[in-house]
Amino acid sequence: MTSTIPETQATGRMPAEERKVLAGTLVGTSIEWYDFFIYAQAAGLVLAPLFLAPVAEASPGLAQVLAFATIGISFLFRPLGAIVAGYLGDRMGRKKMLVFTLILMGLSTALIGLLPTYAAIGIAAPILLILLRILQGFSAGGEWGGAALMAVEHAPTARRGFFGAFPQIGVPVGMILATSTLFVITSLLTPDQFLAWGWRIPFLLSIVLIGVGYVIRRAVEESPIFQDLQRRKKESAAPLRQLFRHNTKSVILTAVIFIGNNAAGYLLIAFFATYAVTVLGMDRPTVLLATTLASFGWLVFTLWGGRVSDRLGRVRTFQIGYAFLALWAVPMWFLIDTGNIVWYFVALFVMTFGLGLSYGPQASLYAEMFPANVRYSGVSIGYALGAILGGAFAPMIAEALMGSTGQSWTIGVYIAVAALISLAGVSLVKETKGVDLHA
Repeated sequence: MTSTIPETQATGRMPAEERKVLAGTLVGTSIEWYDFFIYAQAAGLVLAPLFLAPVAEASPGLAQVLAFATIGISFLFRPLGAIVAGYLGDRMGRKKMLVFTLILMGLSTALIGLLPTYAAIGIAAPILLILLRILQGFSAGGEWGGAALMAVEHAPTARRGFFGAFPQIGVPVGMILATSTLFVITSLLTPDQFLAWGWRIPFLLSIVLIGVGYVIRRAVEESPIFQDLQRRKKESAAPLRQLFRHNTKSVILTAVIFIGNNAAGYLLIAFFATYAVTVLGMDRPTVLLATTLASFGWLVFTLWGGRVSDRLGRVRTFQIGYAFLALWAVPMWFLIDTGNIVWYFVALFVMTFGLGLSYGPQASLYAEMFPANVRYSGVSIGYALGAILGGAFAPMIAEALMGSTGQSWTIGVYIAVAALISLAGVSLVKETKGVDLHA
């Protein structure tokens, strides 16, 4: 680590290995989240009539709620993926787990694109769909922790927030890839063609993306801090036992800190476009394009949030992001409900400011909250639990709130409450910026 800092300071250029790490964490997480988001958006657009046909015929609203529920099911298996990948990552290294989770996510996504529908194989169709969703959840549970640690543990101390923001921007990049792909496909095909076979194309494209990600991730060196652990032989024989014996509070806090961001983020990913098309009657390709453009705000503000945290600190940056998100959560619905595509874009884009500042510093904050020998397990499990409490059933809850109240602003209240819970959680954390990651 120390050898890279002088080179960066002297030449103004980032060393080649650091560039590889940033590329590997960004490309890998972007592809993984492309896979995840393609499913989330398909759940809002086509999966109910294709895989839940009897329910869709009897009660379209219930079928849509159940389709959104399949998003949440995969979250329930994230902790298992986090435990397995965290345990192996703390013992075998970050790099091996990154490659494994990337391949597993890609295969399960491609297989969804090949699944027969309910009309072809009956009840086996939704069962197989759920099984593949479980594999996606297992993979996602282990993916983020490895990518976050590879970035942060390679970073110069003063730039951990910036480096840690790269796996974070993989989320909006993945969303941009997913929504832009759907935009192109829905623009070229008729609604009947898209429902019949076009929806499969974005799932099958995952095979190509996984090949690219595999090559890039294989070129990244193992984390220097993990190598240091190996040399010092301080690796725990039972990292999970060590984690919960000494770091239970940190695991709980990391979960709570993620609730607000993940709930709001998954509404942006899976609910807003569906609401605009099915409730407000807006044009689907135009809505997908506006959602894609708004996601660029998420990307920019997430990267900026990481940089800001290197100056203001992780906790203060989170606090600003969550306070803004709580304040904007209700007013934005009055813009969305105009049914005007420009105001729809403005509502989502402004929300991404709060999303970015409460997401960009996450990797660096979480890495700095745990000792090295249980760090992979700690950040992965905390992240997975926060995802269950936050985004797992957020689209389903939003759909249920709309069905029971008929008022979209109640969804804003739900987002605001989640943001305030996370604001309270992060306020309980002592500032971590600059701590020794080798400890």
